[in-house]
Amino acid sequence: MGVKKIGEKYKCSVCGNEVVVTKVGGGTLVCCGKDMELVK
Repeated sequence: MGVKKIGEKYKCSVCGNEVVVTKVGGGTLVCCGKDMELVK
């Protein structure tokens, strides 16, 4: 899953870290060796 827009929130299903997108640069967010999940 790639980052698509500013303001999206992602969470790590392993450790619980959360990230809010402030700049879209493409690619995917990874934490603890797994892709982070988009929080809806």
